[in-house]
Amino acid sequence: MKIAVLFKLVPDLVEELEIDESGTALDTTWLRQIINEPDDHAIEQAILLKEKMGAHVTVIAPEGEATDDVLFTAAAKGADQLIRLNGDFEEGMTNHALARVVTKVIKELQPDLVFTGVQAHNDLDGSVGPLLAEFLDMPYIGYISGVEVSGSTALVRKEYPGGLIGEMEVTLPALLGIQSAEQPPRYVAVSKVRQSMKTAEIEDQDAAEFDSSGAVDVTRMFQPEVGERATMIDGDEEEVASRLVEIFKEIGII
Repeated sequence: MKIAVLFKLVPDLVEELEIDESGTALDTTWLRQIINEPDDHAIEQAILLKEKMGAHVTVIAPEGEATDDVLFTAAAKGADQLIRLNGDFEEGMTNHALARVVTKVIKELQPDLVFTGVQAHNDLDGSVGPLLAEFLDMPYIGYISGVEVSGSTALVRKEYPGGLIGEMEVTLPALLGIQSAEQPPRYVAVSKVRQSMKTAEIEDQDAAEFDSSGAVDVTRMFQPEVGERATMIDGDEEEVASRLVEIFKEIGII
């Protein structure tokens, strides 16, 4: 059993986001980036399967300021192979381009399962998982919260709104968009990560020429306008209801 996991770095939303001079992208000069949370769960799910079945886990990521730290952390958790894709990923990279670049790497690995996070908060042109599945000609199932493998098939648990859980069987090879692993991503001590830096090796691969065809063309980004448009309504239930009806009539809803 071979599993490949793709992760990417996303802006840390705790930090203040600023738009660059072009007005079409975020200013990355001082932007702190962290691993996309669902991608972290994807790595954890792969490690859990390795512990259950003895799978070989390969973790792949485009280069970035924090890429090496995340890769070595994955090694400390139990990943067997680390691949860093080298290229100018901070300038105009889209998920369409990333999926095309990663397709070549995964075809060479020939894994039985490919994991990505189900989505990221900077997915302007769609989630990378379905795009990658299309380029790899693999079946795709998203919003996964559990995986069991038996022979040439996998039984996956898929989450639906309202707390509903569905089970689906998919023939391998397949690509799964992980929403949450069967357990939260494990904590790894800094000392263990430093040890992995001495023992694990990151393989460098040059990314192919970026092809963003099919992606959206961002023409403008801007901060939301700040306005004082909230109206607080005081009173009991009848008074509040009466006032709401008046407001709806004033703005033409009823």
